[in-house]
Amino acid sequence: MNIVAIVQARMGSTRLPKKVMSEIGSMPMIEVLLKRLSKSKKINKIVLATTEKKEDKPLIKYVKSLGYSVSTGSEENVLERFYHTAKKHQANIIVRITGDCPLVDSNIVDNVINLFKDNKIEYASNINPPTFPDGLDVEVFSFDALENAYKYASSNFEKEHVTPYIKENEENQLNYHNSEDLSHLRLTVDEKDDFLMIKKIFDKFKPSIFFSLQDIMSLKDNGDLIFTNDNITRNEGSIMGKGQKLYKRAKEIIPGGNMLLSKRPEMFLPDLWPSYFSKSKGCNVWDLDGNKFTDMSLMGVGTNILGYGHEEVDNAVLETIKDGNMSTLNCAEEVDLAEKLIEINPWADMVRFARSGGEANAIAIRIARAATNKDNVAICGYHGWHDWYLAANLEAKDGLNKHLLSGLMPNGVPKNLEGTIFPFQYNNFDELEEIVNKKNIGTIKMEVVRNQGPENDFLNKVRSLADKNDIVLIFDECTSGFRETYGGIHKKFDVEPDIAMFGKALGNGYGITATVGRQEIMEAAQSSFISSTFWTERIGPSAALKTLEVMNKLRSWEVISLIGDKIKENWTKLANDYNLDIEIAGISALPSFSFKSKNKLAYKTLITQEMLKKGFLASNSVYICIDHNEEVLDQYFNELDNIFKLIKQCEDGLDVNNLLEGKICHDGFSRLN
Repeated sequence: MNIVAIVQARMGSTRLPKKVMSEIGSMPMIEVLLKRLSKSKKINKIVLATTEKKEDKPLIKYVKSLGYSVSTGSEENVLERFYHTAKKHQANIIVRITGDCPLVDSNIVDNVINLFKDNKIEYASNINPPTFPDGLDVEVFSFDALENAYKYASSNFEKEHVTPYIKENEENQLNYHNSEDLSHLRLTVDEKDDFLMIKKIFDKFKPSIFFSLQDIMSLKDNGDLIFTNDNITRNEGSIMGKGQKLYKRAKEIIPGGNMLLSKRPEMFLPDLWPSYFSKSKGCNVWDLDGNKFTDMSLMGVGTNILGYGHEEVDNAVLETIKDGNMSTLNCAEEVDLAEKLIEINPWADMVRFARSGGEANAIAIRIARAATNKDNVAICGYHGWHDWYLAANLEAKDGLNKHLLSGLMPNGVPKNLEGTIFPFQYNNFDELEEIVNKKNIGTIKMEVVRNQGPENDFLNKVRSLADKNDIVLIFDECTSGFRETYGGIHKKFDVEPDIAMFGKALGNGYGITATVGRQEIMEAAQSSFISSTFWTERIGPSAALKTLEVMNKLRSWEVISLIGDKIKENWTKLANDYNLDIEIAGISALPSFSFKSKNKLAYKTLITQEMLKKGFLASNSVYICIDHNEEVLDQYFNELDNIFKLIKQCEDGLDVNNLLEGKICHDGFSRLN
């Protein structure tokens, strides 16, 4: 019988890249593993099975230099990689070892092989259930069992992890148990703490790399070794998806884990959210594990009214890339785009461009302050992350509680900005008027619509107040623009600002924002300094020009508003069907709902958790796109019905916390939704 040990390893580990070539002493970890495994008396041949990717070439070269065979194959379909490796080397029996186990114990390996052979079974291991430390895992199976799995395994999980199909379908299997349950200990390398722990163990025995589990336990029992990585869950790497693993790594090297609060997994489903995408198209998103989801949630945080990867927009961008995105000279598209935006907003005369909403808001404030020679600003809504805005929390720590997030600390914001930003509540004209009368306000900046629309002629009163006091009125349309009208939502209410900002949907996923305004105010930009290299690239303006063309052709704002109205109607129907009290808010094209319950965040988390299992990225709000067709909505509400039914049971006494598989999500923005 030809017994072949296949060691799966690659350089591109999600949580600890290049770990297999990290040195323990003066020897790469993969060499330590292979040499320790070579002490087996039962294995006939050891083969490294890695990927065909360029980054794995140094690993391949090194392992071959040690005299071991190497086989390459699919990165994602490890089952396929194993099958072709086993077939090539004419294996009758396969021993599966993973490259993150440098403390592989040849005696344990041989004992599992003996269990397999003596009982004439199809599968044997020491992991079902585990009684050995994590990192001493051994699986042994027949070529026939592997071939069956290769032919019939269908899920991505089965293909990535090689043996799930075998374990599920082979009746002939046994487990090798340790005399003492040591499954709580970690001798594997998934995290940085694991690697440091492994190095510490090898340091205890150097220069030898050959020692047994019993030797390690003797050190522990004598107090010479303390496990410092026992805070990590066993087999976390197998259970977690690639996106979750990558986010865990990201939090160690990127403050906050990512660049946008709205996209943090904690806002949706802590520890269980897929976190990262591999591709997107229409209203579909694929995660790093190849799972396809229908996006009934953020849709790029509102950037893609025309859906992900709209062909006409992408083709326009590709043509721009082909001709060159940057040069010493200016991009002509910015002139065309400025003219187009002035045509859409006939009250305006001039335009400045940037690439993000925060930048556009900062530009508008700088221009307004330059035009009025007044520092103080009254605000209503969310307007970015810059110092001028967060200064609202310098004087009153809760200044932005109803505009952004509660408990937001203005650390890093200069203290001398205190007393320059004054929040007011939407539809509370008396509050705004009092601020204007007392605080020498030069600028009023606001979102045109919040959760509910204007009442008691609110917007016209604000316009009149601004005119009466020579105040610059700014409408932040970064979120609301192009969702209910062709341009700003202010058109719907027949009120014109002095400056408006457009972003998010303007480029259908490409970075472009515009600050549009009246000439007498915009010219003040010349008396200040507002300038940035990448505001001059061509991709953003090219994408925006084509996006505006397609929007106008399809009348996309009407399409998505009708879809949003249907969604609101169906949410209301579900709530009525199950006698649940919900509040629906937001403009038609950006609807949201919340449960009037002390458990509203837990219910929001439950919806995300259960909908994810059904192939939906979903929460309690939706940025609508034109690809949210009837078929998508029918599938969405069919699945949501079951969850509303479950929530009703929770309202009647079932503990929702017992249904949650992780932590409750964080609260979201207090803003348009």
